[in-house]
Amino acid sequence: MLPYRVLVIGGYGFFGRRLAERLSRHSDLHIIAVGRSASKGKALVESLSPTATSQVTSATLDAASPNLARDIATLAPHVVVHASGPFQGQNYSVAKACLAIGAHYIDLADARDFVTDIRCLDAEAVAAGLAVISGASSVPALSSAVADHLAQGLTRVENIDVGISPGNRTERGLSTVKSILSYCGKPLPGNGEKAVFGWSGSRRHQYPLPVASRLLSPCDVPDLVLLPKRYPGTPAVSFGAGLELTFLHRGMNAMALLARLGIVLDWSRYAVLLKRAADWFMRFGSDVGAMHVTVSGVTALGEPRTRTWHLVATHGDGPYVPTLAAAALVRKLQCDKSLLIGARPCVGLLTLEDFAKETHGLHIEMTEVAA
Repeated sequence: MLPYRVLVIGGYGFFGRRLAERLSRHSDLHIIAVGRSASKGKALVESLSPTATSQVTSATLDAASPNLARDIATLAPHVVVHASGPFQGQNYSVAKACLAIGAHYIDLADARDFVTDIRCLDAEAVAAGLAVISGASSVPALSSAVADHLAQGLTRVENIDVGISPGNRTERGLSTVKSILSYCGKPLPGNGEKAVFGWSGSRRHQYPLPVASRLLSPCDVPDLVLLPKRYPGTPAVSFGAGLELTFLHRGMNAMALLARLGIVLDWSRYAVLLKRAADWFMRFGSDVGAMHVTVSGVTALGEPRTRTWHLVATHGDGPYVPTLAAAALVRKLQCDKSLLIGARPCVGLLTLEDFAKETHGLHIEMTEVAA
């Protein structure tokens, strides 16, 4: 049987190379890492080949090319994974190119509008018998899978709280920094009466050791609009992200205030400079990151129930978490594409067990507590 061909756009980038590494440990795959640098692609192949159980190659490809569909078709992939962010402001040219040449499409986007609006391609995807899936990342793919798990047995869900806090010594990508800065101080969607702004205000969450207490501030994610309509009771949904070092986190709070006052209109314009400044402090803190999802609601007997799930990533393995959903989806498409046909956000397509399988070999632990 011929190997299942997986093309990873941005395959040697921050998340792309981690996804390529995870996929290289699957069986019966041919991973093709593509981007604009032939030398970086070659270096990735050389680094992965000694431990890979699937074939790994590289090729040059420009995702902004007007001939993108033709260029992708030349590589004959079964599925294309778009890992080249940031996705704020991107269009669906890559997804449309995949539809044009008969390849499935997955992306690692966490940009709210990009992920939620992917449904505009649903009719075309169904007609072609293809899967077009956006948001195969920590949010909304993993967060919604956890929320589904925690909401079992509840007849009404009242609140869902999600938070992510990476370790300060964990490598950070420029696209991630740009994404975070794009909504700093900007209004966020919500179903509460109080207006919420990105990175304005903060709260603390107690994570399992060795993470302990971390500050969290509001951030813009697809969950804010996707999850309220998914559960009975139309729950209030909140999402917070945090920086391990308190003074850096407070710095983001101050930047949000400057944006709200109109002094700085778009912090993402300064992403390169701010990333360079933040990287100077990477010697401090830890390489331990965490994520949590808390679901509160009422059972059929009218009893209040709150359940919290935690993920703790050590040894710098936190950046692998956003790649787990795409790896799991490739596995599902390889086995049976029928349940994934259509264009949609990555909500309800994976279970918590699917993610657990993809953490094999990583320093990632998941725990759950009920109150």
